[in-house]
Amino acid sequence: MICTVLKQKESIKSVTPAKGLTIISKLRTSLHENMEKLLMVWVTEKQLQGDILTQTIICEKARAIYGDLLKQTTQTFIDEASEESFKASRGWFENFKKRTGIHSIVRHGETASSDMKAAEDYIKTFSDLIKAHGYISQQVFNCDETGLFWKNMPNRTYITAE
Repeated sequence: MICTVLKQKESIKSVTPAKGLTIISKLRTSLHENMEKLLMVWVTEKQLQGDILTQTIICEKARAIYGDLLKQTTQTFIDEASEESFKASRGWFENFKKRTGIHSIVRHGETASSDMKAAEDYIKTFSDLIKAHGYISQQVFNCDETGLFWKNMPNRTYITAE
C-alpha cells in the first residue's frame, strides 16, 4: 500500500484539492449567529402575541436585524462582513429552519382568533332579542360563513418547536 502511494507520488501531488470536493460550506460569522439569536427571540415574541409569520416577514426582519448589527460593529469586522452582504435567501431560510427547529403550520380560520366566551354569551342575547321582537324562524338567517376577503390574511404561519 505504501509502495503504491510512493509510485504515484507525482500524480497525487498534481491533483488539485478542489477536484474531489462536492460540498462547499461557508464559515458563519458571529454577526450571523447573533442575528439569528435575535431573530429567534423576535419570532418567539410574535408567536406569543399570536401574529402570523410568513417566510417573507421573517426574511425581512432578518435583513433588518443584520443591518442594525452591522452598523453597531467595529470597522475591521465590517470589512469582513460587508464582503458579502446578507441576502436572507430561500436557501438561508431553509437552513435557518433546520438550525432552529421552526416549522410551518396551517392556522384554522376562525377558531384561531374567535372569542368562545363571547359567542356563548351572544347565543342567550340573540335568543332574547328574537323573543322580544316576535320574530319567527323564517325571519332568522344563518350568516356563519360570510366574510370580507379583502387583504386576506395568510393561512400558514411559522412556529418554534416548543
